[in-house]
Amino acid sequence: MAKVFVSELVLRDGHQSLIATRMRTDDMLPICAKLDAIGFWSLEAWGGATFDACVRFLKEDPWERLAKLRKALPNSRIQMLLRGQNLLGYRHYSDDVVRAFVQKSADNGVDVFRIFDAMNDMRNLKTSIEAVKKVGKHAEGAISYTTSPVHDIAHFVELAKELESMGCDTLAIKDMAGLLTPQSTHDLVKALRAAVSLPIHLHSHATSGLSAMCFLKGIEAGATIIDTCNSSFGEGASHPSTESIVAALKGTEYDTGLDLVALQEITAYFRDVRKKYWQFESEFTGVDTRVLVNQVPGGMISNLSNQLKEQGALNRIDEVLAEIPRVREDLGFPPLVTPTSQIVGTQAVLNVMTGARYKSITNEVKNYFLGRYGQSPAPVNESVKKLAVNDGETITCRPADLLAPEMAKLTVEAERFAKSEEDTLTYAMFPDIGQTYLQERNAGSLVPEALLDKESVNAAAPRFAPNEFKVTLHGETFHINLTGSGHSGEEKRPYYVSVDGIAEEVFVETLSEIEVSGGAGAGSSSGKKKPASSSSGRPRPSHAGHVTTSMPGTIVAVIAKIGDKVKAGDAVVVIEAMKMENEIQAATSGVVVAIHVTKGDMVNPDEALLEIQPE
Repeated sequence: MAKVFVSELVLRDGHQSLIATRMRTDDMLPICAKLDAIGFWSLEAWGGATFDACVRFLKEDPWERLAKLRKALPNSRIQMLLRGQNLLGYRHYSDDVVRAFVQKSADNGVDVFRIFDAMNDMRNLKTSIEAVKKVGKHAEGAISYTTSPVHDIAHFVELAKELESMGCDTLAIKDMAGLLTPQSTHDLVKALRAAVSLPIHLHSHATSGLSAMCFLKGIEAGATIIDTCNSSFGEGASHPSTESIVAALKGTEYDTGLDLVALQEITAYFRDVRKKYWQFESEFTGVDTRVLVNQVPGGMISNLSNQLKEQGALNRIDEVLAEIPRVREDLGFPPLVTPTSQIVGTQAVLNVMTGARYKSITNEVKNYFLGRYGQSPAPVNESVKKLAVNDGETITCRPADLLAPEMAKLTVEAERFAKSEEDTLTYAMFPDIGQTYLQERNAGSLVPEALLDKESVNAAAPRFAPNEFKVTLHGETFHINLTGSGHSGEEKRPYYVSVDGIAEEVFVETLSEIEVSGGAGAGSSSGKKKPASSSSGRPRPSHAGHVTTSMPGTIVAVIAKIGDKVKAGDAVVVIEAMKMENEIQAATSGVVVAIHVTKGDMVNPDEALLEIQPE
């Protein structure tokens, strides 16, 4: 009798997809005993964006999380998501770093490594798979599923054969955006079963509303392991509900054998836990068939909406979602999964926010065009490539072949704040935020991101204006819906509204920022004067020599120095925005006469980062 095995994703991909990866370890541990008793094929609990979120937002040690979960789940396989040569960062690492990371992940509790590459460049998986096999753990090779003019069943079958030849123990179809249809799932699984002998593991997000049907058709075609998520964090941008799939297969030849009542006890726990993270809930995590066009993966959409909300630009998410497929085509149709989803998504945001396509191009897009992430699936847009890298030469070898061993160098760099090899690897993944985290941990000054109390916020709500109302002006009534706002403290704060269904942007200048001239009478505003500096103290841009950023971010490098002669288009500052680095360029040629930022500063649009005296 055939049997289907279940991997549970509630400890990783479920909350990554619905609450921007914000669940804390303390909310996982109390339910681990019940999760451990169910009998899942595996529990995905690490990797993906969890490492980043732990260090960046939660101020938790990701290695400590893994060790605690290992102790709390003695009878379960712990599974992680590993990005091949990218590991858990956003660049390629040298082979010795990959081997060290796999070794330490295994030492701390990972049993199953799902290994993928965002480009489906098999060269980028080789070292990771070899390292997993060397430490005696389960290597699951993953195909990043996507649709495009160059992605068809024959292409995926060839990838599967390569993964089998590398020694993988199982084969995953990683449908990170929910693009599979029932028929395409059946046809793909059937073709893979005929071509390879590996057990097939199905992973699909529920964003398009099709994944549960896809699972049934995939199981009928021969898939034997499926990824589901407890209904407390399931469906929508997450995954098919574990309880629903278990119930659907019960009594059939594909019966999972899992206890539905025991699963529902876990559901009750996580439903209460989820309420604590209400502030990270996204309105873009339900069924959305637009994903079949924009292909934004489930793990990205909640983070993207949160990032746009922080920038006061949530009202522009539809523009961004429409721009993403265009950028993806320009880059040769890469599958959208970390890091390519961030690379394409951030560039799409820049294209929308700057009002001109490729006016500003991230370093990651430049590196992509240079081949430093691997071979693009299809030819790239040569005109966009020229804008990004001019006549830069694209490499054709495996990107990591150009990297010298790094572990010794990283160990020396981190010796002032790293207390273990795990700490050094944390620094390797995220040099800036990793170093800050480790230094704060050593000083005992870690402060996690605040969880707001919903009742207190709601109780205070009457102090604030409503977000939907009607305004009557000159006898005509308008329906106003506030959809977002810019940062408070700005001289003129932007508000994004819908007026009778039409999107508008308005600016509100607070009274505290209006100065009245000495000769004006009470109530007069004729002497209104624009402040010379922003709330940060940096000057407002007033001429082409003032260098600004189009998105809020953090300064990661100041390239120019006072006295430098620069040309228009030269990179003068590098900021990190939406986890991607973006070079800020000079708009005019001249001499740098003032610098108003240093590494680590938070910056906003409409602030002068430095000043160039035009020639």
